[in-house]
Amino acid sequence: MTTEAALFEPCSGSHWSEGWWHAARRLESPHMDARPDGVSVDLVVLHAISLPPGQYGGPQIEQLFMGVLDTQAHPATAGLQGVRVSAHFLIQRCGALTQFVSCDARAWHAGASSFQGRERCNDYSIGIELEGLDGALFTPAQYASLARLLKALAQRYPIAAVQGHEHIAPGRKRDPGPGFDWARAAQGCPLDWQWPV
Repeated sequence: MTTEAALFEPCSGSHWSEGWWHAARRLESPHMDARPDGVSVDLVVLHAISLPPGQYGGPQIEQLFMGVLDTQAHPATAGLQGVRVSAHFLIQRCGALTQFVSCDARAWHAGASSFQGRERCNDYSIGIELEGLDGALFTPAQYASLARLLKALAQRYPIAAVQGHEHIAPGRKRDPGPGFDWARAAQGCPLDWQWPV
């Protein structure tokens, strides 16, 4: 058995129910809707987020995705008043994983975006937020949690590519940025997946 096959063989962590992964804590965001009919979910988009910027471990990211963030509590969040965003998953610095939107539904994470000539990446992608700053380093626990999640996604969806927000919205977004180790993230993933070059 090849190393790739060994890493991607079925495991107990691959159990899904209506697009929800049992290994993740579940919080249902209201910021989502149905995917267009007949769309194949074949792209994973990686993001970086911290609220306030550079501060970790607080409840603000969850509050943003749930639509209950007090935007007046910190000057850095004042511009988020009325913003309706979400992601399918959040991986905290400690590796803890929370799912906000069923992967069968459309989360609002990519905004104006395009991949391989296809617009509206939200329609066909799964958004994963990593707690961190674009350009800063991420933790070993985050890479381990991401690897486990990508393995589970590969067993359920026809994933063909993993890209950063910076790659699908160049000039507008910069995350996860140069601090993210793409080679490390790709270890053990199917060899035919497309990664940023």
